[in-house]
Amino acid sequence: MGSVGQGSSFKDATTVHALSSHTYEGHFSDDWCIGSVPHGGYVTGTFLRVVEMHFSTTLASQKQPHTIALHLDFLRRTQTGPALFSVQDTKLGRQASIIHITLSQSGRNEVVGYFTNSNMDTETGVSFTTSYRLQPAPEPVGLNLLSQDKDKNWACQTSMPFASFRKATSKTQFFFPRSGQRTKSSADEWIRLRSGEKWTNASLGYVCDMWPMPIEAFIRGENPYDGKNTLIGPDRKEKPTIRRMWYPTMLLNVDFKKTLPEEGVEWLFVRVEAKQIKNGRMDLEVIIMDTEGDIVALSHHVALAVGSERNLAERRTGSSKI
Repeated sequence: MGSVGQGSSFKDATTVHALSSHTYEGHFSDDWCIGSVPHGGYVTGTFLRVVEMHFSTTLASQKQPHTIALHLDFLRRTQTGPALFSVQDTKLGRQASIIHITLSQSGRNEVVGYFTNSNMDTETGVSFTTSYRLQPAPEPVGLNLLSQDKDKNWACQTSMPFASFRKATSKTQFFFPRSGQRTKSSADEWIRLRSGEKWTNASLGYVCDMWPMPIEAFIRGENPYDGKNTLIGPDRKEKPTIRRMWYPTMLLNVDFKKTLPEEGVEWLFVRVEAKQIKNGRMDLEVIIMDTEGDIVALSHHVALAVGSERNLAERRTGSSKI
């Protein structure tokens, strides 16, 4: 494992095992990392596998299989290898239940989060159709043509910038607008998994953190995520003046609007936008939609922009920070 474009599937890489009714163990794989650090969306997806297992076993009587909201705080860098997830049943209710999970490795608490579960299949209450639409609307797409990289509006980007460092990006096939992204501070994409796996409710945790980083367009002076960019491809050479950056997530929230089919879906659309980039810190708004144009999930991030040496630095014991 560890070579770009190969390695473990998402399902295998996020597999967890119960150690007790409230503790679970996973194993973070090198090929799902950014540098030496497991990708934040991959970590989020593993958390969601823990939640799935907990609500199908220990809390099965709640009959609340669907995560409708989550919040994660990334306290320290995670690392490859064993990962321990400790669960506290914070509030068990008839309509929704909330659990708290702590991820620890080598005796360090590294990520903490709250997860709210309900049953979307049995939810009732007032419902109204709003007038919300993506503005401006994304370019039209033909999925049959997209899968052959023949769609007139969307082009496949075969590799992302610094792909050997950002190994987790190799797991996804990205399609960007041939006419270019609308602005430097935002990006649209159609994505599917290279492994042939389908997007599932658990892998939405990965989707909410796998997209073009808008800040790259400002750093480079040209947008590396434009379908019109002739530099895309596995043989692209990075300019020596382009500094390799790392964008660690400090915290993220996800609001799940609908469940995906049990068998999963091949394609998802994602729009990401940064409203302010200042002093090495930025906000990121993420909108995930299915092929019907329905909102699947909304996500908000607070992230840093730092040199990649911070990612690769030796970890301190006890008080290691991002």
